[in-house]
Amino acid sequence: MFLLLLRTEIYNDMHISCDIPQIAALKGKVEEIFGSSPQTHTHFQELISCIEVALKEHMSESTLERLWGYSTRENKRGTVSLRTLDVLSKYCGFSGWEDFCASLRKRQLKESGFFEGETVLTISLKEGARLRIGWMPDRICVIRYLGDNLFEVESAENTSLEKGDYFKVLQFQKGRPLYLEEFSSVAGSYVLGLEHGLTTLQVLK
Repeated sequence: MFLLLLRTEIYNDMHISCDIPQIAALKGKVEEIFGSSPQTHTHFQELISCIEVALKEHMSESTLERLWGYSTRENKRGTVSLRTLDVLSKYCGFSGWEDFCASLRKRQLKESGFFEGETVLTISLKEGARLRIGWMPDRICVIRYLGDNLFEVESAENTSLEKGDYFKVLQFQKGRPLYLEEFSSVAGSYVLGLEHGLTTLQVLK
């Protein structure tokens, strides 16, 4: 019994950095299942209620608010517990965090040929580089790379993004949704092209 309790404590104490792309993808999947991106304290309460009804698992509001970047409470470690990731993965229909990550790897392998040559990794860009991105039905943006995975909107057409907005992105893939982190206009993450992905991806000279 003591050994079981010890293993549980170790499991609950395991933490993972919040800034990895797998977590951004998981948050996007949660938002897809939930039906929207949680942006208020009430939204997070509703999300927790949905999780509790579906899984009979209790989660802390402050934990989810920190993960989505809504909470003003400082998270010095910048990490999230493995238990939280497991619960969110189960909410999305997976057996746990490892199963969700495995599904991402399988999807990348299946789609690698299709997306070859249509992927831009932020790490490959120089500061000042400009990209033109677009998504359905007629959204177009020109963004400029500021360094440290941060981009600023230079121009935007037919979209809620505005000139001067900024956000972080690790990579762009044509045909795939684009997950924005630390988006200046929205607390937490934001998704572009959720259904059809990016339809335009061009590095400007």
